Amino acid sequence: MSSQELSEYIKEVSLENPVVDIEDAYETPDKAGDLVKKLEWLDSIDERNRIYYRQEYGGEDSDDKRLMDYSESMGEELSEYLLHQLLTVELTDLQYDVIQFMVYSLDSKGYMEENLEDVAARFDTDVAFVEEQLKFLQGLDPAGVCARNLRECLLLQLDREDEEDATARKIVSDYLELLGKNQLHVISKKMKLPMEQVIEACDHIKELNPKPGSGFDARGHLKYITPDVTVVKLANYYEILLNEYTYPKIGINHFYKKVLETESSKETQNYIIEKIRQAEWIQNCIGQRNSTLMRVAKCIVDYQAEFFKLGTGHLKPLRLQDVAEILDVHESTVSRTIRDKYLQCAWGIYPLNYFFSKSIAAGNSGGKITTEQVKKLMMAIIDEEDKKKPLSDRVITERLVERGVKICRRTVAKYREEMGVKDASGRKSFQ
Repeated sequence: MSSQELSEYIKEVSLENPVVDIEDAYETPDKAGDLVKKLEWLDSIDERNRIYYRQEYGGEDSDDKRLMDYSESMGEELSEYLLHQLLTVELTDLQYDVIQFMVYSLDSKGYMEENLEDVAARFDTDVAFVEEQLKFLQGLDPAGVCARNLRECLLLQLDREDEEDATARKIVSDYLELLGKNQLHVISKKMKLPMEQVIEACDHIKELNPKPGSGFDARGHLKYITPDVTVVKLANYYEILLNEYTYPKIGINHFYKKVLETESSKETQNYIIEKIRQAEWIQNCIGQRNSTLMRVAKCIVDYQAEFFKLGTGHLKPLRLQDVAEILDVHESTVSRTIRDKYLQCAWGIYPLNYFFSKSIAAGNSGGKITTEQVKKLMMAIIDEEDKKKPLSDRVITERLVERGVKICRRTVAKYREEMGVKDASGRKSFQ
């Protein structure tokens, strides 16, 4: 259960169980005392860590202040930018309502997601009227906004240009799929045009913006991640801190314990006893959750010491089974513990499952390397290739085998796709 899910669960329990008291952890009185103790302890370590704790728990450079400063400096949302352009335009109430609805229906790329028939039905009007408002929106800035697909988005931008590029327009209209596959020679053949002219037109197309809404603030689409565990580098070791301030603390209202002493009704007594036991059981479960999370985090930090010291590219193969054996628990317990949990360290914030890398045999020594290391090798091979004659997945596989990595072509293709790298034909350069 993630911290957010745990927080929601505790709040639900507090509504159903009158015995339960919840207290926002950020307002816990003991927090100040804990902070003083930690700062006193860190005072004997180094200045860097004292600064870290000031940032973590408040002060001139706190995360909250930076977040506040960031919020104040955040840019204008796309919807605000578009609606602002309507201030000087005379529109009927229906026009404005339809336009406003479509503006708020745009996705983060600036594309129109709603079906025009559905919009027309919503406002009890005809599709032609809605399409007219859409065309008006498509004439606003940024160019390409409110398109219904990539092809329309690119054509809208070409329409805005002073000099018409008929070749580029034809490629976007009829051969966009071939362009996506980088099959320029096929486009040249189908259009019966010199390769140089096709390359020039395609370069022009690539300068267009396929996501006209991406340059605007997307507050509604942001997902904020709060780490469950923080790893701090001290003088000679790593300190692991459990973030218990992401969910409310659960307590038991002592009023009901007093009621038990005075209440004569057996039914009421049994009810209160049952609710107290439920609250105590939840407290115990949260304690076990936190204890297991800390133990798993310690295993990760101990095993992946090279990563925490040197950064990405230095992960070692680690299985759930390995951690389960160390902690003497079932593998499923480890799986549940790391699910939807995040760890913060000097290199950033990572999901805990990031540290569990699959391994591939390396050479005849029986050694293992992680998938991340294999991908790094693949990228090095691809970076060194002749872009006019890019390497096929088969050749990349052969190169990896030569370097001692036992891997098949299908796995190479899978890793390449995961890295967002095109196949050989897609990487080919015609210049």
